[in-house]
Amino acid sequence: MFKKISIGIAAVISMFMWQAPVHAQNEDIHNEVFYEILIDRFNNGDTSIEGEIDIDDPDHYHGGDFQGIINHLDELKDLGITTISVSPIMDNKENGYHGYWVDDFYQVNPQFGTMEDFERLVSEVHDRDMKITMDLVLNYAADTNPLTEDADSEDWWQGTPDTDNAWLSDTVQFDLTNPEAAAYMVDVALYWQEETDVDGFNLQDVDVAPQAFIEELTASLKENDSDFYLIGDAAAADTEEAEQLLESTSLDLMNNPDLNQVLSETFADSDRDVSAIYDAWEEQGSPTDFYKQIDGFQQERFTNAFSENQRNALTAWTLALTYMYTTPGATMVTQGTELPMYGMDAEESQRLVPFNSGDEDLKEFHKRIASLHNEFPSLRLGDFEYVGSEASLLVFRRSYEGEEMYVAINNGSESAYIDTDNIASGMQLTGILEDNLVRENEEGSYRIGIPRESVEVYRLEEDKGINWLFIGFIATVLLLFVVAVVLLKRKQKLRERQENDNSIP
Repeated sequence: MFKKISIGIAAVISMFMWQAPVHAQNEDIHNEVFYEILIDRFNNGDTSIEGEIDIDDPDHYHGGDFQGIINHLDELKDLGITTISVSPIMDNKENGYHGYWVDDFYQVNPQFGTMEDFERLVSEVHDRDMKITMDLVLNYAADTNPLTEDADSEDWWQGTPDTDNAWLSDTVQFDLTNPEAAAYMVDVALYWQEETDVDGFNLQDVDVAPQAFIEELTASLKENDSDFYLIGDAAAADTEEAEQLLESTSLDLMNNPDLNQVLSETFADSDRDVSAIYDAWEEQGSPTDFYKQIDGFQQERFTNAFSENQRNALTAWTLALTYMYTTPGATMVTQGTELPMYGMDAEESQRLVPFNSGDEDLKEFHKRIASLHNEFPSLRLGDFEYVGSEASLLVFRRSYEGEEMYVAINNGSESAYIDTDNIASGMQLTGILEDNLVRENEEGSYRIGIPRESVEVYRLEEDKGINWLFIGFIATVLLLFVVAVVLLKRKQKLRERQENDNSIP
C-alpha cells in the first residue's frame, strides 16, 4: 500500500505519551528575506511542458514551472532576496495548481518539471549563495489519492475539512492522532528532506495538526539537520496558539496574519497612526519569532488597497518596505510585490507575474532598502527600542555590538519631528537614504524630522563638525573654474579683436 514507511509505528505511538525535546531555534532564520512563490503562477520557463495549461481559466494550470523560477534567480538575488519559498511540488489531481490536492506524496508534479529539474533549481539557488524552502502539506490529501480508498488506511481520515478555502475543496483531512497515518506523514517529510537538499519546510496549516504530531515531526527533522528551517503557517490568526507551538516544538518561525493586516491597513492610507503597528508588534510577546508579510495569495493585494485611497505606489511601498526591512524578524515578500502587482481578490492575486511591467523607481528603492538590511547587522539582529511617535511619525532604534541605527517613518501628510535626549552629546545622525543630518541642538537634544510621507535610516556616529578641508577643496575648485572662465573670455575677446584688425584694408 505505501510507497515507503521507514518510521516505526511504536516510535510514533510514543509521541502521544511524552513531550518531545525542544531544540534551540535557528537564529539565522531571523536574518532572511524570503520570496514566496506560487510555482504555477510565477513564470513559464519550459514551454515543452504542455499538460493541462489553460491561462483563461483561473482554476486551471497557467504554466509556471521550475525553469521559470531559475530564469529569474539573478533578479531575485539582485533584489536582496536570500531565500526563495516555493509552493507544494508533489503530484496533484487534475487542476491542483496550488499543490494542496496531493495524489502522490512521493512524486513531483509533472506540470512543474521532473525531480531532476527540481534538483537543478535547488542547485542553482545554492550556487547563488541563497536558500530554498518548500511548502509541505501535512493535513490533507486529494480525494482521489489511492490512500483514501485503501482498506488498510480506512481509519486514517476525518472527512472533508470544514473550511471555505477553495484550495481544500477536493481534499480529505488526515487523522494524525492515528499512529499509522502520523508515521506515514513523518516519513513523507523525511523523504523530501533527504532527497532534495532543500534548506527547510513551510509546514502548512500547522495549527490544524495535533500538537503532539508537530512535536515529533519537527524533532525528527531537526535530528537529521539541526540547521534545517522549519516555518509554521497557521490557518487561523491565533497568536497564543502560535506562541505555544513555538515554545513546545522545534519550529523556528511562524506567520502572524493579525500583524500583517495592521501593516496593510496602516500604510494603505496617509495620516494613519504608525504606532498602531508597534502596538500590534509588541502584543506578540516574541516578535522575532513571527515573519512580516503584507501581501498574500488569498487576499486583495496591498497595491489595490492603497490605490483605492489615491495613494502613490512608490510612496506606500517605500513606507511599508522600510518598516518590513528594518524591524526585528524575518521578512516574507510575495511574488510580484516588487513590480508592484495588483489584485482585487484571490483570483487576481494569483495570476502569472507580469514581469514585462513594473515601476523602476520602486524596484530601485526595494534594492536599496534590502541592501541596507543585508549590510547593517543591527537592522537584522539588533535590539529594538521604541524612541517615540508624533501623529503619524514613528522613530525607533536598532543596536548591535556598538552599531546604532535610527529609523524614521512618516506616514502623515505633513512634515513631523520628534526630539530625543537619549543620545550622548557630541554625536550626529547621518541619513543613508536621503542624506539627512541631525546634530545636537542648544538644548542638548536631537530633533529627528522628515518630510511628509517619507522615510530615513540614520547611522549614529561622532559629530565630525564642519569639514573645512572638504569645503576648502570645493572652494578651490570653484575659484579655479571662475578663473578659467575669465581667461577664456579674455582670450576670446583678444581673438575677435585680432580678426577685426586683420579685416581692415
